[in-house]
Amino acid sequence: MATEAKRAKVADDSEPSPLQNFLQWCDRVHLVLSSKVYVSKEGTVAEYGMLAKDNIEEGEVLFTIPRSALLHQGTSKLSALLDKEGSSLESSSGWVPLLLTLLYEYTSSQSHWKPYLSLWTSFKTLDHPMFWSKEERDRLLKGTGIPEAVDRDLLNIQKEYTSVVLPFITKHPDLWNPDTHTLELYIQLVAFVMAYSFQEPQEDEEEEEEEEEDEDKAPSPPMMVPMADMLNHVSNNNANLEFTPDSLKMVCVRPIRKGEEVFNTYGQMANWQLLHMYGFTEPYQSNSNDTADIPIDNFYKVATQGVQSDLERQLVEEKWEMLCEIMQDKAAFVFGKQGCLTDTELHTALKVLCMSKEEFSDFKDNEGWEEDEEDDEMISLAFSNEGLPELKASWKKLIHGAARLTVSSYGDKEMKMEGEAVDTDRALIEDKAALAGLSSRNQNALQVRFGQKCILYRLMELTKS
Repeated sequence: MATEAKRAKVADDSEPSPLQNFLQWCDRVHLVLSSKVYVSKEGTVAEYGMLAKDNIEEGEVLFTIPRSALLHQGTSKLSALLDKEGSSLESSSGWVPLLLTLLYEYTSSQSHWKPYLSLWTSFKTLDHPMFWSKEERDRLLKGTGIPEAVDRDLLNIQKEYTSVVLPFITKHPDLWNPDTHTLELYIQLVAFVMAYSFQEPQEDEEEEEEEEEDEDKAPSPPMMVPMADMLNHVSNNNANLEFTPDSLKMVCVRPIRKGEEVFNTYGQMANWQLLHMYGFTEPYQSNSNDTADIPIDNFYKVATQGVQSDLERQLVEEKWEMLCEIMQDKAAFVFGKQGCLTDTELHTALKVLCMSKEEFSDFKDNEGWEEDEEDDEMISLAFSNEGLPELKASWKKLIHGAARLTVSSYGDKEMKMEGEAVDTDRALIEDKAALAGLSSRNQNALQVRFGQKCILYRLMELTKS
């Protein structure tokens, strides 16, 4: 094993690049990089990335990061202070200790992680929708759910900074300065953590018997992992980060050929999640994890369409009220490329909304179902792409109508091509020259919108009467 840093020779009369400085720092902190890979900005899908110098086989370790090189509140010189005053740093995000650490380390010329953090001389490369204008978000991402999520984020970040961070940094003027450590920088660092941090898997979280306990546990706080955050994401990744007591290791999970890029995965992410959290998308065809949400309210709107009498309307209203109690905070049903991902909840909603007056009366008298005759596997199959066409006509009508309403929420117009009405996004996606001419924001928004609509169009096809 050898590090790329040892090969990154710099002429005496030239300044080392930020990447060369970082690789030399990796050497000093004993971060070991395989001789079969190298970091580059050329030949990668976005910014920095990692490429194979040689063929790499499954199971080979690409690099090993000692835990002492990780950047989080526990490794910083601020660790004791942040621990001591931890109770005053609690917030809904749970990120304040790391963000205070980053505010300090990013602006400190003496920071142990300066060569790492200097890779981001500014955060202008981060292009999360939170950095778009509200007008641009609302126009390009209407119907996707992202504008609403960003509005909530910005409100929560501002509240966190004003009520938790600013009082704390004002108390410690020897470490922070409100004129330097501003809300603007704080928002940029939130985006930095969103895009580049990692969370340690909780112990035993894969064991089914521990699932309920795990749900009650607070998630592991995020941390910055130098080198691992250089890797770009695809859903069909070829490398994966493994956690051990002493170090973190990036391991090849399927053969990588010489010249290919090394990809990690950030998890099973739909394109709207990738754009919201990381500022990029995958081409909609290749993202096998893409999803579309159908707001639960759209089922109510369809259920009330065509209601003839006051008695019918009253029955629908009563069923809806009961359903809202059952669903509690459930806002939407999620559909993926192979069917419904929230099938149990959708099954419940359709049963309630499609009950006759007599069935609903029995349901109320019994305070719900005594014992559901259908198990989870049967429900999952019923709401898969294979099962959807075989559903009851009344159920299909509700799903079809709700999907149609959701499509209309994108606010698109159709255009005529060869006499036929065609979705404008479809026309744009299929016109390679027009697609290439779009800005990155327009391209990303298009991939999110059209990926979601494709799932909805497919759903409408499967549930048509």
